[in-house]
Amino acid sequence: MAQAAEPAVPGVSVPPAEVAADASNLELLMSGDITTARGISLTVNLYNGAPVAHEVTIAWGDGTTDTATTTGGDILRNKKHTYPRPGDYTITVTATDSVNNVKVVKQLPFSTAGSFFVPHAPTRLLDTRAGVGAKQGKVGAYTPVRLKIAGNAKVPAGAAAVVLNVTATNTTAGGHVSVYPSDRTRPESSNLNYTAGQTVPNQVIVPVGKDGYIELYNGGWNSVDLIADVTGYFDRTASNGYTALNPVRFVDTREGLGAARGQVAGQGTFGVQITGRSGIPAGATAVALNVTVTNPKQAGHLTVFPSGQAAPSTSSLNFTAGQTVANSVIVPVGTDGKIDVRNGAWAGTDVIVDVVGYYSPDSKAAFTSATPGIPTGAPWRIIDSRRWTGWPCLAGGYLPLNMGHGNRNGLPIEAYALNVTVTSTTGAGHLSVAPDPNSMDAYRNGHAVTPPRPTSSTLNWTAGKDASNLVQAKPGPHGVVDLWNQSSREVHYVVDWFGEYDAY
Repeated sequence: MAQAAEPAVPGVSVPPAEVAADASNLELLMSGDITTARGISLTVNLYNGAPVAHEVTIAWGDGTTDTATTTGGDILRNKKHTYPRPGDYTITVTATDSVNNVKVVKQLPFSTAGSFFVPHAPTRLLDTRAGVGAKQGKVGAYTPVRLKIAGNAKVPAGAAAVVLNVTATNTTAGGHVSVYPSDRTRPESSNLNYTAGQTVPNQVIVPVGKDGYIELYNGGWNSVDLIADVTGYFDRTASNGYTALNPVRFVDTREGLGAARGQVAGQGTFGVQITGRSGIPAGATAVALNVTVTNPKQAGHLTVFPSGQAAPSTSSLNFTAGQTVANSVIVPVGTDGKIDVRNGAWAGTDVIVDVVGYYSPDSKAAFTSATPGIPTGAPWRIIDSRRWTGWPCLAGGYLPLNMGHGNRNGLPIEAYALNVTVTSTTGAGHLSVAPDPNSMDAYRNGHAVTPPRPTSSTLNWTAGKDASNLVQAKPGPHGVVDLWNQSSREVHYVVDWFGEYDAY
């Protein structure tokens, strides 16, 4: 029998199947390379077979087959296949030598690299202040805390990755938080940065370790309380793919766009129609947002949740009086196609909602955190302008970011899950992330056209403080993403890759 293949990194071979021989000495070996979120490249070796034509039939396990003819003793290379949806499949290969009346059949289990999305009502999994998900008490300096994901709050054991809103609070010194699978070495990347006295949230998409756990590492000088709320997970048995959009503004209470004009009152809630706008279909089950609070009268939090449900005790972002702060949010859509936004403060605030994509049964892109050529997978650092270039992004300017594998095997990427951090700030500002219509060759050869300046925002910062946010970035046609510095001061960027949505 073939050995079960572990989900693999694209470009890295799955362990070959077990060899078997019959009286004619025909032996069949198989190995596979994961090529895309739903794709495989299979190699079949007819070892020691007679030097005559052999008919090879490949049953991919999804009801489709391919056939080929090769000579015994030869290798049938790079037979590519794309599965209609993520999942676990059994590939059956039959090699027939009609001359000698010999047939060999072998099977190879295969798991796709990609997974589809399952919305989850916002639920608190970790709160060290109350002893939820971990022992009560702050997480020590330079110390990780383990958090059970699989089997917790109905997240299944087979979940490949989880979507969390992670918050650091009760901070007394500066630091950062890194979230990563329990079975991997702590990465260089960070998910959020904080300073003394701050409460800082950020959304995280993180692979789940093989033991069903993740780890949250406090990279600060002092201890800190950590909170984590689940809003969804990725699973090979799920049915919702992802469709990226050019960021589009759905709500701006300062202008009366998508909601009543004027600040949302303290403890007030308003609804937002999601489906039927900007091409979002009625069947959309969840929506990816960037939510911004500005001009708040006092400290508080914002909660985004499906309409038709009571507001949960979780938070989507936290703010202080006068602060402008943004956070990425993935939230289920109510049965009426709406979401609700609640101001948990006792005084008013303005709210901005930008939509960057949606999940639906008709969407094809699957999420994968497997990284080409990097056995450890996500996350990995794409750029740190402080170290690698030494050049900040100029005030009002933009940085075209070449995603490198923007067209995997000649196929486009739907979107990238990036954690973007702005640092070395000397004044207030905001960052926009948008697709670039140019190729990097166009920039190198002086033929690039200036992209239109985005009107949406991705993250906001104040002088002297780092700011981070998860970005589900849609690339341009040549795999280029722009980082726009929408401020009057230069800044440095740090960008970490956490995964991508692949429609093939």
